[in-house]
Amino acid sequence: MHADTSPLTIPIWATHAGRTSAHTASRQSSVTDLLLRARTGDSSALAHVFPLIYEELRTIAERQLWNERDGHTLSPTALVHEAYMRLIDYDRVEWTGRVHFLRVAATAMRRVLVDHARGQRSLKRGGSLRRVSIDVIQLGVDEQADLLIAIDGALEKLKLRDERQAQVVECRFFGGMTEEETAESLGTSVATVRRDLRLAEAWLYRELADQNS
Repeated sequence: MHADTSPLTIPIWATHAGRTSAHTASRQSSVTDLLLRARTGDSSALAHVFPLIYEELRTIAERQLWNERDGHTLSPTALVHEAYMRLIDYDRVEWTGRVHFLRVAATAMRRVLVDHARGQRSLKRGGSLRRVSIDVIQLGVDEQADLLIAIDGALEKLKLRDERQAQVVECRFFGGMTEEETAESLGTSVATVRRDLRLAEAWLYRELADQNS
């Protein structure tokens, strides 16, 4: 089955309101302090990060699920918790701050969705499905599973060709991060983020079109 790739659009999400409030600034500072503790070997630090950043993680999950058909068998809450269970095993990440954490979390959510989509495709083909860790998931046949897997494969190829361009797509498309946050996370400029996204969109469109031909 070929994924329908016409037209391919990469949705860019609006900036988040209210992030500059004093309360938000204090929370972000706490998150950064905890991530620095995690970086130095404090195994309990990430557990304290989770409640401070949960709403932002849930927003990312909702955005990633927004692209799926109505009635997706993964809920935003389930996606956040599954991604978090993967994140706590990332004991070798050199955390640099909140924005870096959000980028890695968005990537973890993408991996969860892709694994889930592969499970749906396995069911359609009559294969056996490994039991997943979230008991609230009721597995069914997701119509966009093949497209999600195709996009993931194309993004992995782009990562080999230009890692930063792939990271920009992950931040903007999967993470819903602003241009400024993406630039901060990757240590580059907003102008570079915009240029990388344009180039990445064009390359991904061509790659997916070739797969569909």
